[in-house]
Amino acid sequence: MDEIINEHNKKEYPPMHTAEHILNGTMVKMWGCKRSCKSHVEREKSKLDYVFPRALTPEEIKSIEDRVNEVIQKDLPVTIEYATQEEVKHRFDMERLPDNATDTVRIVNVGDYDECLCAGDHVQNTTEIGTFRITSSRYQDGMLRLVFRLG
Repeated sequence: MDEIINEHNKKEYPPMHTAEHILNGTMVKMWGCKRSCKSHVEREKSKLDYVFPRALTPEEIKSIEDRVNEVIQKDLPVTIEYATQEEVKHRFDMERLPDNATDTVRIVNVGDYDECLCAGDHVQNTTEIGTFRITSSRYQDGMLRLVFRLG
């Protein structure tokens, strides 16, 4: 497609940003929740907030870490595809697109594990991410916050 898509307003650290995609995919698959409703992705540590019914136990947090690290070690390619909003409206939550989004959208695929609309930077392969660990979690007023680091 020749259309210019919206430029991203932030330069993420690719390993951390790709780990965010894997964590989101894991939360959706393991717990049936939606992708994070708020995120703060940085090089040193990142935070994702989920609408969630309760706090997680230490064992549940460990199972999330284990699943994310298992996906990372699968050596999955991270690929990009482009489509129109109309073509993908049945696959994605389009409400998170900015009001001025172009008709052409960018889809980031982490192997066959996760896909989402995204304009940010990512690794080319999951093994570039390193080790994922959740360093804290907090539950308050229907929101679950997971803080994670790499390395």
